[in-house]
Formats: sequence, structure tokens, C-alpha cells
Amino acid sequence: MSEPMSGPLSELALRAEKSDAADELAGLRERFVLDDTVYLDGNSLGALPAHVPDRVADVVRRQWGELRIRSWEESGWWTAPERIGDRIAPLVGAAPGQIVVGDSTSVNVFKALVAAVRMAGEGRDEIVVDASTFPTDGYIAESAARMTGCTLRPVLPAEVPGVLGERTAAVLLNHVDYRTGRLHDLPSLTAAVHAAGALAVWDLCHSAGALPVGLDEHGVDLAVGCTYKYLNGGPGAPAYLYVRRELQPRFDSPLPGWNSHAEPFGMRPEYAPAEGAPRGRVGTPDILSMLALEAALDVWDGVSVEAVRAKSLALTDFFLECVGRYVPEGRVECVTPLAHAERGSQVALRCADAGDVMKRLIERGVVGDYRAPDVLRFGFTPLYVGFADVERAARVLAETLAETVEGTSPGF
Repeated sequence: MSEPMSGPLSELALRAEKSDAADELAGLRERFVLDDTVYLDGNSLGALPAHVPDRVADVVRRQWGELRIRSWEESGWWTAPERIGDRIAPLVGAAPGQIVVGDSTSVNVFKALVAAVRMAGEGRDEIVVDASTFPTDGYIAESAARMTGCTLRPVLPAEVPGVLGERTAAVLLNHVDYRTGRLHDLPSLTAAVHAAGALAVWDLCHSAGALPVGLDEHGVDLAVGCTYKYLNGGPGAPAYLYVRRELQPRFDSPLPGWNSHAEPFGMRPEYAPAEGAPRGRVGTPDILSMLALEAALDVWDGVSVEAVRAKSLALTDFFLECVGRYVPEGRVECVTPLAHAERGSQVALRCADAGDVMKRLIERGVVGDYRAPDVLRFGFTPLYVGFADVERAARVLAETLAETVEGTSPGF
């Protein structure tokens, strides 16, 4: 049964106040442009870091407006993809020199997957893909399979070890399921892929900036990710591509653009790949959005991913408790795993009229998002979400659901 909320502050609200007072990351909220809205959609678009507008204005007015073409060298535009990649590297557990920033996640998935098949060698003609993946990964995987003459085998992540074999070339997996927030076991799945002689490609869109990834530690071969979610790079911010150092000499990109040439200004008709991470480049970098991302990454100065993960789990635990106490019985079903080892930084609740419920929540100042047909998603970005936000979101959700017709969802 839901718990009545009486008095100036409920017991849960008082606990939220105490937790916020003790939170070592609470001061980071001041680094962002925020209002009284409870913003729980950072897993779709991160909030704006407060210093970014002035930095972007300098890029536009001085670097572009005054220096113009000189900025490719004098303002460091040309080296930005690798420089910013090295800023992202510690957030995903990678040493410098293995990440290049540019293009979209979809383009980088294509580059990584085709290159993985090429590196896998003769006789390996099967690509395994996460059957529950974000749609674009599936589309790219299907196209990559056709282009490389491979068979595509979609399976759920838990089933991957059982389908691997001597024909497996590459395996494309999501670290965190975008619908449910389920965290997949990157270390053990990567080990299983390697035991079969194949290459592991991971999509980190819903984990980078929210929890430790350990790319180097766990021997991940290739990885991709976006930067506009937990990394707060802004709408359409460029994605990134990780290529493990040992594989870089063999990385054969299916998109060999002039920016990845060993002599990009040599204008030679024959292609010769650059050394290291720049092999992942293609064409001219999108400088304005790339430098906005570089500025946004400053909010991570002095912040450990481990501290962020600890707060993320505390926030999502508290939200689940508040929902359990406040929400009318039988109105929602949690589809996010309760076990910490299986949870990302979001909570997904199944609700029969989820689309309408989310619209009402947004009208009341609680912003999450909706995924068809019946999922409410709430993303928790520890850099700027607090415990009072969590309690308020659950309370407003309960009030909203109490005003609507009873649904048919199973109990919480």
C-alpha cells in the first residue's frame, strides 16, 4: 500500500535533506544551468554546464571570427579529436592515445564492427548482436553483415556465451540496456568473446560518465559512445571511438577519409593510414560542437567515476524506495534490476498509460521520458541530481497516478 504523506515534510523528505547535506558531490550542481525542475532525463540529454556558453562564444567570435583559418593550428582545432579523446579516456578506464572523437555513434559503430570483422580473419563469418539493442545499432550491424558477407545472429546478452564459436568474428553489445537500465556484465562477456577467438565491440552510450567501465582493464577491443548524455556535451555532440592500443596497427577502417591519412595534406591518391587513434578519423571535424564538448568535460575536474557510481546507486535505491512507499499499489512495475551489479543509472517503470503519465509529470516539473509502449524512464545524473529531487519525483509520480484511472500493470 502507498504511504500517506502528512505534515510539512514526510519521513522520506527529511531523509533526503540529510542525504543531500552529507553528499560530497552536491556542490557540483552549481556547475550546471538548472532551475526548479527535477531533471531526470540526463540519460537522453545532459544539462548545460554553466561555463560552456562563454567558451563557445570565444570559439565563434575569436577563434573563428578573428583567427579564422589560423585556428586549425593556433587554437588546436586539428588535434582536437585526439585531445578530447584523452579527456574522455579516464572516464571509461582507458589510457591516453586510444580514443578519437568525431562522427556519430552510428558511424562509429559501423567503423568498429566492419574493422572487427576484418581483423577477425578468414573463416569467421558471423556477427553476433545484442537482440535488445538500441535500434540503430541493429540497423548498422545488419548492414555491416551484408557488406562483409557475414551472417547476423541476434541474441540476448545473457545468451551470448552459448552461441559463440569458431565462425564468430565480432560481437556487438550494449553496456546498459536503454529501455530497462540493465547493466550487462562487460568483463565476463568480453572474456567469453575472447575465449572464442572473436572481437568484442561495446556501445557505452548509457554507461560512460555514470559508472566505471574499465576498457583497458577488461581487454575490450573496440568501443563507441555518445557524449550528449552523462558527459553533457550538448545536442548532437560528436561521439567517440576506442581502439585498443594493441589492435591499432591492424585497424582497417571502412571509411578511410583524408583526416585519417598518414599525410592528410599530401593529397596522395593512394591511402596510407595514420598511426594510432587517428585511424578512426574520417573527414573534417565538427569544430563548434567538438569544442563545446571539450569545455563541458571540465565539470569532471576533480571528480571520480567511483564516487559518481556510489551516488548513482544511492539515488536509484532511494527512488525505488520512495516509489514503493508513495505510489498506489499495483500501479507500476519496475523493470530495472534491483541488484546493484545489474543496474545502470536509470530506473524504468512499466505503466499502462505511460505516455500520458509522462506528459503530466513534465507539466508538474518532473522531466523523465517515455519509451513505447509502456515504459517511464528516469535517468539519474549524480553530478546534478540530489536526493530531494528523487523524493519529489516519486511523490509527484504518486500524485499523478492517483489522479488517473487504475491501470493493469503488475504490482511494484
